[in-house]
Amino acid sequence: GPTRKMPLTASAMDFFQLFVPDNVLKNMVVQTNMYAKKYQERFGSDDTWIDVTLTEMKAFLGYMISTSIHHCESVLSIWSSGFYSNKSIALIMTQSRFEKILKYFHIVAFRSSQTTHGLYKIQPFLDSLQNGFDSAFRPSQAQVLHEPLIDEDPVFIATCTERELRKRKKRKFSLWVRQCSSTGFICQIYVHLKEGSGADGLDALKNKPQLHSMVAKSLCQNAAGKNYIIFTGPSITSLNLFEEFEKQEIYCCGLLSARKSDCTGLPPSMLNNPETPQSRGQYRIRMKGNMSLICWYNKGHFRFLTNAYSPVQQGVIIKRKSGEIPCPLAVEAFAAHLSYICKYDDKYSKYFISHKPNKTWQQVFWFAISIAINNAYILYKMSEAYHVTRYSRAQFGERLVKELLGLEDTSPSH
Repeated sequence: GPTRKMPLTASAMDFFQLFVPDNVLKNMVVQTNMYAKKYQERFGSDDTWIDVTLTEMKAFLGYMISTSIHHCESVLSIWSSGFYSNKSIALIMTQSRFEKILKYFHIVAFRSSQTTHGLYKIQPFLDSLQNGFDSAFRPSQAQVLHEPLIDEDPVFIATCTERELRKRKKRKFSLWVRQCSSTGFICQIYVHLKEGSGADGLDALKNKPQLHSMVAKSLCQNAAGKNYIIFTGPSITSLNLFEEFEKQEIYCCGLLSARKSDCTGLPPSMLNNPETPQSRGQYRIRMKGNMSLICWYNKGHFRFLTNAYSPVQQGVIIKRKSGEIPCPLAVEAFAAHLSYICKYDDKYSKYFISHKPNKTWQQVFWFAISIAINNAYILYKMSEAYHVTRYSRAQFGERLVKELLGLEDTSPSH
């Protein structure tokens, strides 16, 4: 849970600033003004440009965050006369001023000579965000490594044709998280560039399972020695990785797939389906030290690799139609934690900022801001302030937008 007690009167802004404090926002102001100056020196002066202030930067973020609540395809529709127009917040800043800030917005204005990392323009922000996540929250023992659902707005996906979908630019990065499966709090973010130079690019990642294990190691670099139980999907699950984690006192439970997983060192007899017909709930086990390989049958064969649960401990999967199906405890635990993440995705993925910039670092930035707001709401729900006001996620977002824009009327709309 939270590491610090927030006051009863804590606002949405107070929770958001646990992760994005004023000093980070002030740095955005300085870097944006520096970039504007550099840009104009190179391409000619812009008489309409005035240096951005901290108040304007907060308003700029507020406008962007408002797209996560109203799901408009373009942030500029706030100033339009159409369905997504919002007269109450459009008066704070003119559209032309907003577009000027958007044009020059930067977190790192200059590239240093020794920089080779593709995300150098956003890495300081990601590092600051990580420090905020680490200091504000203590996760539960059970955690999940996965790619969160951050795809296009589901309403847009449902209404557009296949041709329109193909025309839309694909993301040039993959975003992975380590997430507390008791609360949904995202403890760590890892961004992997698809066009990364060298062997760690995501194009290579698809073909080499060991590079998925590199992602897992990066996500768990702060988890050593804490007896965490990490749940993983088939692309990460491997015997070598789990044995390496066990030396660091990190224990694992992962779904195994002969097609997607690195099956090095695992007995082939357990990876092939038996010829004899199986009944639901039957399972086979092979052990090596603390590591168990479980092959469980339920309308198909499911394989799990774990060193976190004893294979002889019994669990049960409850299905609405077929009732209780017996299984090892590791299978029950995996299903429970996976279902929680699915619920998290259903609830929170629709609150990602809708703005779709072309630059990769800006896409990563808005995804990271969206995750920070979701984390802020989770902390708010666990605080005493929630028992006073009880805002929904949408109301919390609206409240945050109004506070960033400096509007006095911060009561949520019902």
